[in-house]
Amino acid sequence: MAVLDEGVMYTHPDLAPNMWCNPGETTQGANTDADGNGYEGDLHGYNFVEDSGNISWSDANDTGHGTHVAGTIAAANNNGIGVCGVAGGDGTPDSGVKIMSCQVFSGQNSVTLAGEARAIKYAADNGAVILQCSWGYNSSESSELQGYVPGPATEKEWAETYPLEKEALDYFINNAGSPNGIIDGGIPVFAAGNEYAPNPAFPGAYSKCVCVASLAADYTPACYTDYGQLVTLSAPGGDLEYYGKIGETEDEYWAETAEQKGAVLSTMIKNGKPAYGYMEGTSMACPHVSGVAALGLSYAAKQHRHYRAADFIALMKKSVKNLDSHYANGATKTYYMNHTTVGASPETVELGKYIGKMGTGLIDAARLLSNIQNKEYSSDMKLPNMYVATGNTSTLRLDSYFGGQMSGYSCTVANANVASAFVSGNVLSVKGFAAGSTTLTVTAADGTSQTVVVTVRKSAAGNGWM
Repeated sequence: MAVLDEGVMYTHPDLAPNMWCNPGETTQGANTDADGNGYEGDLHGYNFVEDSGNISWSDANDTGHGTHVAGTIAAANNNGIGVCGVAGGDGTPDSGVKIMSCQVFSGQNSVTLAGEARAIKYAADNGAVILQCSWGYNSSESSELQGYVPGPATEKEWAETYPLEKEALDYFINNAGSPNGIIDGGIPVFAAGNEYAPNPAFPGAYSKCVCVASLAADYTPACYTDYGQLVTLSAPGGDLEYYGKIGETEDEYWAETAEQKGAVLSTMIKNGKPAYGYMEGTSMACPHVSGVAALGLSYAAKQHRHYRAADFIALMKKSVKNLDSHYANGATKTYYMNHTTVGASPETVELGKYIGKMGTGLIDAARLLSNIQNKEYSSDMKLPNMYVATGNTSTLRLDSYFGGQMSGYSCTVANANVASAFVSGNVLSVKGFAAGSTTLTVTAADGTSQTVVVTVRKSAAGNGWM
């Protein structure tokens, strides 16, 4: 998963076990491009603000936002410290989702649109299938009286104003993942916005993105959350002014003696060192949904299911707890937003205005896993056709395509003059001899078999592709 945010503190003890490691690199920030992908020292990701492998988090104006978001998704579970991420694994090595830090904010600086596009493309090209984006423009309905500059109101306006951004997101949506893997396409997840506005912000409001609104702990909309017909899902984001003491600011950092703050506790940075702390916002709701998506895809891999990205989003929209029932029958909520003194009059809000405008409901991880197990909206993983250059060998793990069987395979090639094949354990190796094509049949220990086409081409960058 690519976290487009401030730099993620990849040395944080609760995050280090679940950081993505570029297999071609050895040192973050090195001055060499060991894997030849055009980015120097990108072991755990890249700093697109400074165009450097030096992912940073110690600028005086850094908030720890990226690290906080990453912890909600992937803080290591069962390690005896800190917090647990939604998709942090079970404590065994490599069981958690891997976080790729694509830094697009640094202190008071941020990337250009061109830098943002590079970050999104980098994520897709380097294996990320979920794009975690707790940011966006202001809502078109945000209040100018409160100092907001309203952003795009419609998808058409956004696309015409920021065409490069749309093109980059479409690249991720269409090119992340694999037609032969767990998911064909990518899932961009965005925060809806924090202006208490009846229209979520772009890019999250784009119809092909997942747009996340924020809830308090009692299922009511957080006092700051944007809402509207373009919201996809809701998730916990905290509501300090709902649960906190009016006019009293509490320490944002966690301590064992701290009271419940009604906010989200996650990994943080304090004076450049690992810490834990509280934050609230649709920024905090967004990674809950990203984490559930990652958890679901991990489970889908174990179930040997294949999804198109749009179908997986549809499954997520179905895997929810109903919220509208909490807002009906004249239900109200007392909001203390922007109240700084005890004597300020609270605002009583009719919750009926949120009906149908907080997405399909509260994302439910257990329900998503159950729907995956029931094979909804998915297909069986099928052995893909293979391409190999003359004189070269291509390999493929077979267990994902044969129900998890780890051994007992056999294979035959129809034309041995074109290619040969053999299986070792669960790994199929195909070697190309002469330009042309032939069929390959793989048979598993349980007797099931699949037949695919092997195409052998000359050169083609050494792997048979045009």
